[in-house]
Amino acid sequence: MHSHFFPAMDAAYRARAEAEGLPWLRDGGDGTGFIMQGAKEFRPVDDILWDPARRVEALDEQGIDLQIVCATPIMFGYSRPAQQALECAERFNDAALEFCAHAPERMKALAQVPLQDIDLSCREVSRAMASGHLGVQIGNHMGLRNLDDEGILTFLTHCAEVGAAVLVHPWDMMARERMPKYMLPWLVAMPAETQLSILSLILSGAFDRLPKNLRICFGHGGGSFAFLLGRVENAWKYRDIVRVDCPNPPSTYVDRFFVDSAVFDPRALTLLVEVMGEDRILLGSDHPFPLGEQDIGALVRDHDGLSAAQKAKILSGNSRTFLNL
Repeated sequence: MHSHFFPAMDAAYRARAEAEGLPWLRDGGDGTGFIMQGAKEFRPVDDILWDPARRVEALDEQGIDLQIVCATPIMFGYSRPAQQALECAERFNDAALEFCAHAPERMKALAQVPLQDIDLSCREVSRAMASGHLGVQIGNHMGLRNLDDEGILTFLTHCAEVGAAVLVHPWDMMARERMPKYMLPWLVAMPAETQLSILSLILSGAFDRLPKNLRICFGHGGGSFAFLLGRVENAWKYRDIVRVDCPNPPSTYVDRFFVDSAVFDPRALTLLVEVMGEDRILLGSDHPFPLGEQDIGALVRDHDGLSAAQKAKILSGNSRTFLNL
């Protein structure tokens, strides 16, 4: 339930995007291309990212019956004027449905919204759900606003009201100036960003205010949350400044959210099941990027410590529940 796409778009949009610094796709014509940001190259990619026929071929090779696709985070547009970000969200959301329409039984989509404007975001997620999206993907923060921001909580409440599942994806990682090499922002800051977004909802008391029918998932295994929950629990017990807005121990909130399985190590998956429970983990891969799981589901299928019933939940059942399929 965690994979990405990027639409090719038409020549008029590509020309505008190059001139205005918007994200677009440069197709090399040989199965390779580049995600562009204006005139700058952002990331080399291949046609599985934008060609739905090639994506279905990849799903066949991987043995995947159904994959949920969502925006590559550079598409979010959170730094743009809200109206422009809305225009891009509408364009990309419609493109996502067109992508999935190539094989509607094999691919379904999560939308994106202009999170810098909560009213526009609520409007667009409602439109997207009516158009066929299963939910929405959002970044884990909006500038300096974490997920406990009142406006973002209003948006999450609206998602619960319209039945939109929410995938929280880390983006715009912290302290990039200290991590100029080796993809360290993705290796160090990305897990920290995800833990920050989970803790912002727990320690602020937001989960006590949000509707219990909100279905929200944090990608990349919930980042460093599971490994460091004991540290957070200890701080909550012994430091009043940690529990001032959080009435219950942090560990009691793990039934309010989901995480995906993209942790790449059987020991990490064991811990994740122990901390989150077998009903709260969804199959995620970050496909088709190189830092994603290359043999999708292998970590779960080959795990010696999971029962057949647990594997079935993680590989399929939990995602069906999360997405109301």
